[in-house]
Amino acid sequence: MASPSIKVGDTIPTGTFSYVAWSPELENNLACGVPSKLSTDEWKGKKVVLFSVPGAFTPTCHINHLPPYIHKYDEFKAKGVDVIAVVAANDPFVMSGWGRVEGVKDKILTLSDTYAEWSASLGLTIDLNARGLGIRTNRYAMIIDDLVVKYVEVEPAPGVTVSGADAVLAKL
Repeated sequence: MASPSIKVGDTIPTGTFSYVAWSPELENNLACGVPSKLSTDEWKGKKVVLFSVPGAFTPTCHINHLPPYIHKYDEFKAKGVDVIAVVAANDPFVMSGWGRVEGVKDKILTLSDTYAEWSASLGLTIDLNARGLGIRTNRYAMIIDDLVVKYVEVEPAPGVTVSGADAVLAKL
């Protein structure tokens, strides 16, 4: 597994994600919402926990990765985290649908890293062509404080360890 090109102490590059902001109208499963853009520049002055999954609704991501972040939301907030976000190469409608199924509401941003471009700029993609999934965001986590990386870890093997909620909480 290749090491990320982004390191602790680096400033994150500017990137733009698409996402569907949660609203009460999305309680209706026939509503889709309207995608909007979020620039990483909006995280200036904020403490951000960003974790990445190879794909929404995929077994490990859906069962073992996102749910602990939801359950430990209050612990992250108690440690001064302003923003919690999950990112994947899925489109913004899939990310929104996944967030709704998981019950995220407005607690965690479900961001679309289209074509895994931002993650690629950090050396944080994975080639899943052999599994029919293409190039995806790798499974990783970052703590970003005022746009500076304070923690970045990539999963060394299948599963959730260094990018999981407990590992990140321990580093805050």
